[in-house]
Amino acid sequence: MNSFGTHFRVSIFGESHGPQLGVVLDGVPAGIPLTGEDFIADIARRAPGAQGTTPRKESDIPHILSGVYEAHTTGAPLAIVFDNSNTRSGDYSQFAAIPRPGHADYTANEKFRGYQDPRGGGHFSGRLTIGIVAAGVVAKKIASSLTAARFDAQVLSIGGCAERDRWPDLLAAVQQEGDSLGGVVQCRVEGLKPGLGEPFWDSVEALISHAVFSIPGVRGIEFGDGFAASAMKGSEHNDAFTAEGPAKNGAGGVNGGITNGAPLVFRVAFKPTSTIRKEQLTYNFTSGRQEVLSARGRHDACFCLRCPVIVEAMAAIVTADLLLR
Repeated sequence: MNSFGTHFRVSIFGESHGPQLGVVLDGVPAGIPLTGEDFIADIARRAPGAQGTTPRKESDIPHILSGVYEAHTTGAPLAIVFDNSNTRSGDYSQFAAIPRPGHADYTANEKFRGYQDPRGGGHFSGRLTIGIVAAGVVAKKIASSLTAARFDAQVLSIGGCAERDRWPDLLAAVQQEGDSLGGVVQCRVEGLKPGLGEPFWDSVEALISHAVFSIPGVRGIEFGDGFAASAMKGSEHNDAFTAEGPAKNGAGGVNGGITNGAPLVFRVAFKPTSTIRKEQLTYNFTSGRQEVLSARGRHDACFCLRCPVIVEAMAAIVTADLLLR
């Protein structure tokens, strides 16, 4: 559904072009210092404006409706909303008959029988990740109050290129073509004590993968050596222990689904943006024939560039939930 977590529970609501959207957080401990100022830095990291990102800009001022009194959490559910004001819903009328290749237009229509809100992608839009970022701010505060956890995510590559000095040219070229790029984000969580997580269903990897795959556009995740481990020998992949913990960290900080004290390290693969100006031959469900689609609207050429803070937030949400168990 639209909620995640057990002891720290996150519920998102709203649509891309609705009046507001936001998040409700249940299980937030009382007494944590919190004001609107605390959200500014992470919200700014998600905001567009840089090369390759959408020209749609929202103020994204967090309005805390409940759960805070005199700048501290109360222990009651924490509700935070954001206004939508810069919308151009007419850009999306063309997708009613011709759903975008790679997007949720078709599956949303099939599941909700045409009653879904199609404007801006509705509830399927990456716009809803603003609530996830807000939840991440609170989750990081919970984690820091219980342990020494520190979260850091960075873009490793876009379009298969890890050379940052080449990114401006890649983005300029793909924007000129009306096309898009994907990318890879790596997240590193330092300071987690050994023993968090459970075997099997609630392993650290399982919970983080569940949360991360809820970010629109994710296509893969790997921990530590990841898929490269399949080509290694055991002697190459194994993490020998020292008095300070694992020496190498090929497992990415987790053994048997449980944190081992080494940094938690994972990488996330994001697909290219689905909505592109470049012409694509696809099916028109109204005319009943193949037609050329060139999508209108304001979209990221590489939305992965705005995703590190979202990946961080998901890692923090899982960490906070595990620490509160």
